[in-house]
Amino acid sequence: MDRPVVAIVGTLDTKGPELQFLKERAEALGVATCVINVGIVGDPLFEPAVSAGTVAEAAGTSLSALRAEADRGKSVTAMAAGVAVVAERLHAEGAIHGVVSLGGSAGTTIGTSAMRALPVGVPKLMVSTIASGNMGPYIGSKDVAVMYSVVDISGVNSVSRRVFENAAAAIAGMVQTPRTESAGDRPLLAATMFGVTTPCVTKARAVLEAAGYEVLVFHATGTGGRAMEDLIRGGFIRGVLDITTTELADELVGGSLSAGPERLEVAGKLGIPQVVAPGALDMVNFGSPDTVPSRFAGRRFYQHNPNVTLMRTTAEENAALGDLIGRKLNTATGCVTYLHPARGVSAIDAEGKPFHDADADAALLAHLRTAAGSRVRVIEMDAHINDDAFAEAAANALIEALRDGSGVNA
Repeated sequence: MDRPVVAIVGTLDTKGPELQFLKERAEALGVATCVINVGIVGDPLFEPAVSAGTVAEAAGTSLSALRAEADRGKSVTAMAAGVAVVAERLHAEGAIHGVVSLGGSAGTTIGTSAMRALPVGVPKLMVSTIASGNMGPYIGSKDVAVMYSVVDISGVNSVSRRVFENAAAAIAGMVQTPRTESAGDRPLLAATMFGVTTPCVTKARAVLEAAGYEVLVFHATGTGGRAMEDLIRGGFIRGVLDITTTELADELVGGSLSAGPERLEVAGKLGIPQVVAPGALDMVNFGSPDTVPSRFAGRRFYQHNPNVTLMRTTAEENAALGDLIGRKLNTATGCVTYLHPARGVSAIDAEGKPFHDADADAALLAHLRTAAGSRVRVIEMDAHINDDAFAEAAANALIEALRDGSGVNA
């Protein structure tokens, strides 16, 4: 069997010795390497498998043009775009099986761009000087592993040597580890969950698994919603149980867990069957109390824990959410069912609970009905979202749509 190939992304003009050391250590551990040079200032320390010129051309420019312009920001942006194209192509051709990179802020921007271009499950490791900070923009919704370099990536010394050796061992181990087979070829479904909708999703998942499906559950924290929709876009998902649409409230009102303005659109555009519920639309998410913007003074809050502050959405905001969700679902090309729990949309939105507001929940449903029109099947249930009856109804509605549309378990 041929050795797996690790792509090593880096600037061979400024990080040449470090990348060469990483390459040698990885190869000593039994993998082949494919070095992709993304440095544009000087000549590479050694000949790469993919030149900086090739990367620049993949971004629609040239190495000479980037050098002539001498704009570091534009060069980093171009090389990040180009390396994503190159990495995606090499992986599609079966030429690389994982990717590792070393860098500071610019190198991390470029290296992780290559990683985000690859499918979930392909090993990805970024050794970065900024790894102890906010890595969200670099990781996105992909499974990128990050290792803090501790010292700057400037020479192979007594500290960096150990870090680079660990990085080589990590990526070599990941690409060489045999893959376990799944329990069967069960169709994949996606579901969204929050702590306050966990009972509903747990029960629904059990019903779906008993019917022969595999359910991937995504934490609706912004990144979770984007990760789910990336997999839908990639063709992995056969149906969606979108119980927890709370990310839309954060996008509308200005909370910290937005999944972006396109949330709840991908499955519809691709004709994927969906069952949607207003899980946790009673809340907007913030961090600790001091992170809540002053414009929200006087609103109703609930301290979920010291680092999570929840704000109750108003009737006006729920009306806007109903309009928004209804319009999105109305454009779907596949089967869509919206289930509304009349007795509350989260664990803290129920009779006697801190966020109970029947008028706000009713405003959401009324506006959704109008915006969705006849294209969407809208069902109101006299149940709480976490009642077994609601969970079973949601799961069975998705099973029905999948059987009608795909013949699965027919």
